[in-house]
Amino acid sequence: MAELIFLEPVFKEVIWGGDALHTRFGYAIPSDHTGECWAVSGHKNGDCRIRGGAWDGYTLGQLWKEHRELFGGQEGDQFPILIKLIDARQDLSIQVHPDDVYAKEHENGSLGKTECWYILDCEPGTEIVIGHNASTREELKQMIDEGRWKELLRTYPIRRGDFFQIEPGTIHAIKGGTLLIETQQSSDVTYRVYDYGRLQDGKPRQLHLRQSLDVITCPSPEQNLGRTVEETKEGCLEKLVECAYYGAEHLKLHGQMQRNTPALYEIAGVLDGKGTVNGTAVKKGDFFLIPHGYGDYELQGQMELMLVCPGRSAEDR
Repeated sequence: MAELIFLEPVFKEVIWGGDALHTRFGYAIPSDHTGECWAVSGHKNGDCRIRGGAWDGYTLGQLWKEHRELFGGQEGDQFPILIKLIDARQDLSIQVHPDDVYAKEHENGSLGKTECWYILDCEPGTEIVIGHNASTREELKQMIDEGRWKELLRTYPIRRGDFFQIEPGTIHAIKGGTLLIETQQSSDVTYRVYDYGRLQDGKPRQLHLRQSLDVITCPSPEQNLGRTVEETKEGCLEKLVECAYYGAEHLKLHGQMQRNTPALYEIAGVLDGKGTVNGTAVKKGDFFLIPHGYGDYELQGQMELMLVCPGRSAEDR
């Protein structure tokens, strides 16, 4: 029988990071400026190793190349999904991501970057930046050139449990005091529009204004997400998003629940609590792959989980 595939995280130190990945999840982080945990990644800039089991010591990237049967034969040069935990002690830069077409042409064949955020926790009064108020591309460039950031950027107050889908071309920024889980395409391409004049090693971090103006959607669309919730005595399942690249659900489990494995495979992350998957113990901070052929399974325990599967483009191939 197929087994669960547990992943070892990769950590990224950044100027805006903190120590919540240690204090909240118990990870052995490299410093108190650790901003990102790449919990599920086959990307070359942070390829997660497999912990235990038949594939112990492999990386996810290796499994993708050598054992595509574990992923239902899904096509593509690299594992397509990247899941991160992000601890923003300070504000992230104002940034934007390209789509697949632009990234392939301008970033050495990279994937574009569609992503989504689920807010795990935030300090009172924390906001998030999503979108802009310019009516035309000419007005957008003028407002950026003149530094009219407060006028340009759309900000929204956030609270625990909020969810946002960030399409390519959307100006966005996570603000300080936010802890979230991000599901995205497996891409590490980010264009910085503005970075508050901060210095790193005595120098400003690189901006990417030409690329940003190329890809920013103008005018900026409104956020419009229809979330559905299914509540039973066993728990609360919230379907967050289903797009071409991934589908994501949030589950609060109180007892026992049967789950159907998606057509290809599923990724699970334990955000709080502990329990079992078909008798295998899992706990807060564990991220694992439920491979193709694993079959339907039973969850037991008191747990909060993020469940992610490949998007419509994979299933429609």
